[in-house]
Amino acid sequence: MSGARSSRTLLRQEVVEGIKKYILRERLRPGDLLPTETALCEALGASRSSVREAIKILDALDIVDVRHGHGTYVGRLSLSALVESLTFRGLLSPGDDFRVMADLVDVRELFERGMAERIVSSLDDGQLDALDSLVRAMRETGAGDGSGYVAADRAFHELLVSPVGNELISQLSMAFWDVYTVVAPHLAGFTPVDEESTVRAHQALVDAARAKDVPAFLRALEEHYAPVRRRVGESRAAGSS
Repeated sequence: MSGARSSRTLLRQEVVEGIKKYILRERLRPGDLLPTETALCEALGASRSSVREAIKILDALDIVDVRHGHGTYVGRLSLSALVESLTFRGLLSPGDDFRVMADLVDVRELFERGMAERIVSSLDDGQLDALDSLVRAMRETGAGDGSGYVAADRAFHELLVSPVGNELISQLSMAFWDVYTVVAPHLAGFTPVDEESTVRAHQALVDAARAKDVPAFLRALEEHYAPVRRRVGESRAAGSS
């Protein structure tokens, strides 16, 4: 029985790899339509059930996008699977949850510090105005508003790195932001950073970028992430005592 199961798993994985190779060989891009299920069966020499199982796996990884009634397309190739995995890890491991949070904060700051000079030089007046508007939205809605404040905060960090033009950095940065935001409220004893200081730090980032002052931008990043790191450390210490 175990041999039959192992054989099915191997076959399914071969079909998964076959579909990925097909996408690469045909130079398909995100949003391009894949052949029908029947055509894939013929092209890969696989059964209909194996192709369906493979498509489900690839859909979960965002490599393909199944649109019921329309067909299967090449996916957005986002990092949604990574977000789900890291979020689950943070929620599942009570002994490691604050360490996971500390790691996330470090990585988020690392990306923005490492790209600081390029961020400052790349942001144009329109983007800086948009960042100012997002800070204003955070200030006006307040953290108590929930979704509005969080959405403005996320949009701020997304726009901050987008002018650099590195899509992978942008996706990773927002993936770690998403995981942090989902996991933080579920940690026992975790207290959020003061709303006023958060808004002030975001405004300092915009002001430094507008002045094309990289050292000031780096200081603003430190002022932004230091309270977050301190709260994680304090909550971690309180939880272990």
